[in-house]
Amino acid sequence: MLEGPDLVLAALDASIEFEAIYVDANEAASVEAGELRTRAAAKGVRVFSLAPGVLKRIADAATPQPVLGAIRLPLTSVEDIACAGLVLVLHDVRDPGNAGTLIRSADAAAVTGVVFTGHSVDPFNPKTLRATAGSIFHVSVAVGSLEATLDSFVARGATTLATVVRGGVSHRLVDYSSPTVVVIGNEANGLDEVAVALCDRAVTIEMSGASESLNAGVAGSLVAFEALWQRQATISPPPSPSL
Repeated sequence: MLEGPDLVLAALDASIEFEAIYVDANEAASVEAGELRTRAAAKGVRVFSLAPGVLKRIADAATPQPVLGAIRLPLTSVEDIACAGLVLVLHDVRDPGNAGTLIRSADAAAVTGVVFTGHSVDPFNPKTLRATAGSIFHVSVAVGSLEATLDSFVARGATTLATVVRGGVSHRLVDYSSPTVVVIGNEANGLDEVAVALCDRAVTIEMSGASESLNAGVAGSLVAFEALWQRQATISPPPSPSL
């Protein structure tokens, strides 16, 4: 379920398969709702008006927006994600904000795919979807076990890296020019010894100051953009300034 006009419009632009779109009857005559109906009609998507108060009962947000979309989940398998560039694996990442941030960063940094393993949050949790700001529709997302995921990419020639708070090689000294899988761990506890041992190497983001560690979303984003900068000459279209 997609909550809010921005996320629904992003899904329409990405040609995601919809079941239907629902609009609060109190907002049905608004300019924004009119634009949504026009763009939905162009994609062949049905739009229904719901009686006032209905969306509040079924939406996830405490203060729901007046538009809701029901879509087919664009979930792929681990084997369908190409073994190329950078792949992020989120292992036991439970905060939907972090998960959504990492998908959004993956989209911005031309990451090939994102795999959720262990006890990670549902990638299609409403809070996760909102945090992706629509990037969920542009990045291949899969769910699997950590060991099977790593085995799949290693068999296809990838190098696997575990992110650790200390003791690993600097993430800026790693060569990301060949297929690379980077595993991001749980927000509170990081990766356990078993998960780290499954990877070829451990990497650490060097820091200054008193902070013990970085937020999982920030850490994964830094690695993703380091890989982007190293591979920018091979990416089409090349990265461009965002401001």
